[in-house]
Amino acid sequence: MTPCTIILPAHDEADYIGACLGHVLAQDHQGPVELIVIANGCHDDTAGRARACAPVFAERGWRLRVEELAEGGKIGALNHGDACAGPGIRLYLDADIRMGPRLLSGIVRILDVAEPRYAGGRLVVAPAHSWVSRAYARFWQKLPFVAQGVTGAGLFAVNQAGRARWGAFPRIISDDTFARLQFEETERFLVDEPYEWPLVEGFSRLVRVRRRQDQGVAEIARLFPELPPRQGHVRPSKAQLVGLASRDPLGFAAYSTVALAVRLGRNSQEWARGR
Repeated sequence: MTPCTIILPAHDEADYIGACLGHVLAQDHQGPVELIVIANGCHDDTAGRARACAPVFAERGWRLRVEELAEGGKIGALNHGDACAGPGIRLYLDADIRMGPRLLSGIVRILDVAEPRYAGGRLVVAPAHSWVSRAYARFWQKLPFVAQGVTGAGLFAVNQAGRARWGAFPRIISDDTFARLQFEETERFLVDEPYEWPLVEGFSRLVRVRRRQDQGVAEIARLFPELPPRQGHVRPSKAQLVGLASRDPLGFAAYSTVALAVRLGRNSQEWARGR
């Protein structure tokens, strides 16, 4: 079976890394796996907590490797992880993601082919505490891009031929969008197994993160104009939007108000974590 390397950048993720690695260990996949945690610019015990899981990985016949970088930054961590990885399938994973137990085996089955492919799981937003985040998430998850597509948010994977489509990750905001758009729609595959993705709490944080996401998409369009035409069906039609709004008016209100605030707000370049 083709080996799989999981590349996991982590910046100050001590509160999340244990649960993330626990869900990796709970996968039903039986093939060879190496997980590379790249603790970058950390001021907490992210690296130590990750290393503490290494014996349990070894019991499964899997390898857990922890690399520490003094400089923070996800792109640098991704490129360092790629430089450490061997041949085979690459799965890129955020430290706050919780994978469903059959997701890894499903991804490996899809990607264990010669032709270039990209794969991801079915995104499920983790339960939020604030009402606005719950309403926003409920509506957002029903949009065609999320409900029917392969978003890549927090988790995406490529096979060896697919990874050959690009070299190092460029220093851009949206690494997942950049990777996804290396592939045509017919080369992107959804594995119908869930993974849990956290959403930020509260209106102002939703606006900040949504603005950052929009800036990431605009940056790719500016720097790599050949990529956006591969987006495929990402925007709902007016009829779809009306139908979704009529079934969930509160969710639509939350989603549209955040979108309006993004358009009316200042063009902030500040970094915004996705939770």
